[in-house]
Amino acid sequence: MADLRDELGRYGIWSAELRSEDPALRGEIGEAAAELEALGFGAVWLGGSSGVEHAVPLAEATAKLTVATGILSIWQYEAADTAARFRDLESRHPGRFVLGLGASHARLAARYRRPYSAMVGYLDALAADGVPAGRIVLAALGPRMLELARDRAAGAHPYLVTPEHTSQARGVLGAGPVLAPELKVVLTSDAESARTAAREHFARYLALPNYTNSFQRLGFTEEDFAGGGSDRLVDAVYAWGDDARVRSRIEDFRAAGADHVALQVVTPSGAPDAGAALPRAGWRRLAELLS
Repeated sequence: MADLRDELGRYGIWSAELRSEDPALRGEIGEAAAELEALGFGAVWLGGSSGVEHAVPLAEATAKLTVATGILSIWQYEAADTAARFRDLESRHPGRFVLGLGASHARLAARYRRPYSAMVGYLDALAADGVPAGRIVLAALGPRMLELARDRAAGAHPYLVTPEHTSQARGVLGAGPVLAPELKVVLTSDAESARTAAREHFARYLALPNYTNSFQRLGFTEEDFAGGGSDRLVDAVYAWGDDARVRSRIEDFRAAGADHVALQVVTPSGAPDAGAALPRAGWRRLAELLS
């Protein structure tokens, strides 16, 4: 597990765009991955219920960047196929891939039922097929899934969380397992622009009980979920402001117990990346403010 910390580094990029299957983006995805490696990011997390196959182009385009699924839905990909693809990728790019698994949401997965038991069964099947626990992390929010991440995987990759959740997760995991939360970043110091972009992005998640239940455990209420999220909730989940403020918010997660922070750029209206397929200007600015 200590080796995985070294592989991931302190900071990574979380992106659903980098798992795109659009042929027109294939070349730019490879170029962007190589640039992220050159910028000093240790890992790329592929969102959008990614499969192992989506990691292949990024591994091929880079020399040492860790590529992870953030996350692979256990309802969408059969364990036997995941294991076979894992072994193939591992044979070609040893130690470069991390399998992030998640149970997704009832509204997104028709087969969704008993997610904890289903995850245990999926991990059992992977283990029987030779996938090492040390290359797996779980998208764990609640205590039971965090305990499973502690006992059956290398650690946890929680999505849509706060520093307070990170502190609680570290308490459940203990010192050994890796903790790599995702954090959304809006690179503007204009409060109205930042919160508008955040709320447009946030609305889809506030319709998913797994997330709202997690927020309620942290002390937020139904009132915080209205209108795309209260200022209090938006500011807890999205880092925005000038470079110093964004850097401070990122470091709050590190101080709370994160080994690695996976940063997702949310582009506000009028930003250089607005309308771009990949927010590469935002990634460059993140690298600069973290250097």
